[in-house]
Amino acid sequence: MSELATTKMSSKGQVVIPDEIRRRLGLREGSQFVVVGEKDTVILKSISPPSMREFDHLIAKARKQAKKAGLRRSDVRDAILTARGKK
Repeated sequence: MSELATTKMSSKGQVVIPDEIRRRLGLREGSQFVVVGEKDTVILKSISPPSMREFDHLIAKARKQAKKAGLRRSDVRDAILTARGKK
């Protein structure tokens, strides 16, 4: 079951996540979050990089979709150069 806690926002907009919740969720300094605000509700969703296995799966899926779309490596290279303002 979820544990309830209260906290306050500082003058700099910082909010402290209570220690028990940080420990239970394995949150550490530098943890990143997606923040969603709607009316009087704020949701923090922790995000973390995918594992190498998940990353390999994502890369394989992206390559398959790129091949299906007819993209070539040179198309990707050109898009990167354009985005970086070098083309």
